[in-house]
Amino acid sequence: MHLLVIGAGGFFGAIARYLVDGFVAERASGAFPLGTLVINLSGAFVLGVLATLAIERSALPADIRGPVMIGFLGAYTTFSTWTLESLRLIEAGSWGLALANLGGSAVLGMIAVGAGVALGRAL
Repeated sequence: MHLLVIGAGGFFGAIARYLVDGFVAERASGAFPLGTLVINLSGAFVLGVLATLAIERSALPADIRGPVMIGFLGAYTTFSTWTLESLRLIEAGSWGLALANLGGSAVLGMIAVGAGVALGRAL
């Protein structure tokens, strides 16, 4: 049963990823994969908040952690898409955009998860 609940979290995370990416794509144009960046940063932030609440505050019940942190956020964030989009940018000769995507996601992702941890600690 536990695996089914994690799978359900993944189901909703995948839908959220699709919707957020579509929302960003409708409002942004260009070759840069902004939707993936937004998804990765928001997922890092939320994971930082939830991990802090779970680990440091024991405020997130154990039966919620797997479905939300593994299922939902695991399906929501997009590491594989991020790397594929970066490779496609390199293959298209857009090295600057590829480096901005790789570096931006890594550096801003660390900032987002740090901000999430800070918020989790402040709650």
